[in-house]
Amino acid sequence: MKHFDTLIIGGAVMGSSTAYWLSENPDYDGNIVVIEPDPTYAQSSTALSEASIRHQFSQPVNIKLSMFATEFFSNFHNHVEVNGEAPELPFHETGYLFLASKDGMGNLIDNHEIQKKCGAEVVLLSPSEIKKRFPYMKTDDLEGGSLGIKNEGTLDAFSLMQGLKLRARHNGVEYLNDRVISINFDESKGLVREVKLDSGEILSCSRVVNCAGPRARWIAEMVGLELPVEPRIRAAFVFDCREVLNGQTLPLTIDPSGVHVRTDPPHFLAGAPPANDLEVDPDDFKVRGEEWEENIWPVLAHRIPAFEKIKVMSSWAGHYAYNTLDQNAILGTCETLPNFFFCNGFSGHGFQQSPGVGRGLSELITYGEYRSLDLTELDYSRVLKNEPFLEKAVI
Repeated sequence: MKHFDTLIIGGAVMGSSTAYWLSENPDYDGNIVVIEPDPTYAQSSTALSEASIRHQFSQPVNIKLSMFATEFFSNFHNHVEVNGEAPELPFHETGYLFLASKDGMGNLIDNHEIQKKCGAEVVLLSPSEIKKRFPYMKTDDLEGGSLGIKNEGTLDAFSLMQGLKLRARHNGVEYLNDRVISINFDESKGLVREVKLDSGEILSCSRVVNCAGPRARWIAEMVGLELPVEPRIRAAFVFDCREVLNGQTLPLTIDPSGVHVRTDPPHFLAGAPPANDLEVDPDDFKVRGEEWEENIWPVLAHRIPAFEKIKVMSSWAGHYAYNTLDQNAILGTCETLPNFFFCNGFSGHGFQQSPGVGRGLSELITYGEYRSLDLTELDYSRVLKNEPFLEKAVI
């Protein structure tokens, strides 16, 4: 029977980031395996995400995670290169614009103050200031907005994941194309011992890291642990607008209704939480066309009148690994099973938080503590206590 010191379940951006950081750390001297059932990653949350990064969150730890990601992305080639080669990771700095009606302005101001204290480069705008920058936008029903003026925008999610994976493999990490079907743990000693794969192979391990994305709850159930994470569908619609929007480039704009839209040259991209935002089957990737017709397009046409006449060019759907407790990441271990690590529930923030979370988990595994950025507020213990650590700025 093969033995691995660290066995990671799920090889998309979180699993590969954790493997990358562990394999980069000279103080970690164990071997690592990543179990991933789909080597194409075609239906992973990473590949189907909108691949954006922002510093506009309500919790300082989330702001700091994204600020570290910005730093990591800016030197991506040097971080992940193998023999001088690395995937390109171009950054399109378009910013985020959170719009607020009268009811939401107080919350926007509170978040803005937290962001400024953390060093985020953001500015509050009045309706007239929004109109001056974006004259194509209707603002008479707004109280204001918050605009990220630096380090917010979009990247290529697949390139990020591939860069981390290629470097991790170069460092000796093994990737197995298989699926975990059961986990054997010693209840009396409180330790995971073995993992059984769909192929029939059994691997012994010193620890398991759950990076299974929207399917993470079922991995946790294999060891008898509760995890409030479920797959929720999110669709993206790419559309064309013949009318030129004269003014500053449209940032990723979040309407008070929850609909968001951004420039996606040469087109635009929009999405929104479904009207009935409930758990879906993890194999359900159906685009709900009625969401576009009934919920998204009317809001777009109201906010930007030029969007009255647009044409959908393409669409797709992926999943949020949605944390129903507080829409924040769940990290760390459970005291009754200290060698089972959680890396779950990112609720749409996983792409931008992957560098900082992977680094943090590698520190927790190697040293038993966080050293670079304290992620204790995201610890699994709050799940057992039913104490939400709420992130207010969820898109």
